[in-house]
Amino acid sequence: MALKSTIYKADCQIADMDRGYYQLHNLTIALHPSETEERMMARLLAFVINAHEYLQFTKGLSTDDEPELWQKSLTDDIELWIEVGMPDEKRLRKASSRADKVMLYTYGGRNTVWWNQIQPKLERFKNLTVINLPKQDTDQLIPMVKRTMHLQFSIQDGQIWISDDQNTATIMPEVWLT
Repeated sequence: MALKSTIYKADCQIADMDRGYYQLHNLTIALHPSETEERMMARLLAFVINAHEYLQFTKGLSTDDEPELWQKSLTDDIELWIEVGMPDEKRLRKASSRADKVMLYTYGGRNTVWWNQIQPKLERFKNLTVINLPKQDTDQLIPMVKRTMHLQFSIQDGQIWISDDQNTATIMPEVWLT
């Protein structure tokens, strides 16, 4: 019998001073059986950084044809394709050809070797941005993981402050490719 995803609820109060975006998002996030809590929180961060009324989580790990998140126009064009992790160059090439803009969020601290190998191949994709979420930063998010989360996010000058009723964290994303 296949294991089922674990469902998490996240009420995210977002104050993004960099973009002038202030909104509450009530999100449902499925944690795939093969996924870590760190990866799930990296997906949540990717949502918050790019928050928009049309941005949505997809089937993610369970399908090859969809990213972790995407934003589609009213005519079903893919405006934003968001990947999380260390995908291969072929997947990013496909994303770059299908979407107006592609964002890749790496995390976990094991990505330096991968990045050194793939970076020259990715520089030709003009609509791709690669952001690294440092391990020491994403580790701060693990104590916030609960089946029901109430999180406040403040974004200013590229820095992200996150808090819940017991914890605080500071994330400083590193831009690796624009």
